[in-house]
Amino acid sequence: RDGRGSARRACATEGGDEVDHSNRLEELVDRHENTLFRAALAILGDVQEAEDAVQDTLLRYLEKRPEFRDREHEKAWLLKVAANRCKSVLRARLRHPAVELLDVYPAPDGDGSRELMEAILSLPANQRAAVHLHYYEGYTSQEIGAILGQRPGTVRSHLSRARDALRRYLLEETGE
Repeated sequence: RDGRGSARRACATEGGDEVDHSNRLEELVDRHENTLFRAALAILGDVQEAEDAVQDTLLRYLEKRPEFRDREHEKAWLLKVAANRCKSVLRARLRHPAVELLDVYPAPDGDGSRELMEAILSLPANQRAAVHLHYYEGYTSQEIGAILGQRPGTVRSHLSRARDALRRYLLEETGE
């Protein structure tokens, strides 16, 4: 499940008044929906909330109708809006237990991928977001900082702590 259907429905109901703009929106959805969904899922740990965050991000695009310099600017803007929405959701739900998402979270296939995903999902949200944006989306700490509204040093700290926690978790799992 990748959140595609719900985001398309949101676009269809909100973006139909201008043909050119709706075509642009459809292209934007095709290009970035999966990336936005994976990032939101990594931050929130809940499929439905991630789908909602993607819808909210696309609705924000419809409201603002921003102009972008290039596709990287477009992607960065969308990820920043999605990350901000996710932060709002995290603040609102405060301390609800994490949902088991190992069957839907995008993970590389192969040996140890399930254990790795368990370890990643056990991280605090700020570390989970940094890990996802760095290792899955390929962003630098500078770019992640801009997306999440944090300093690059803070992002590097989150990544370092996440790597340490993942190392400990995986060593415990393997009994070494």
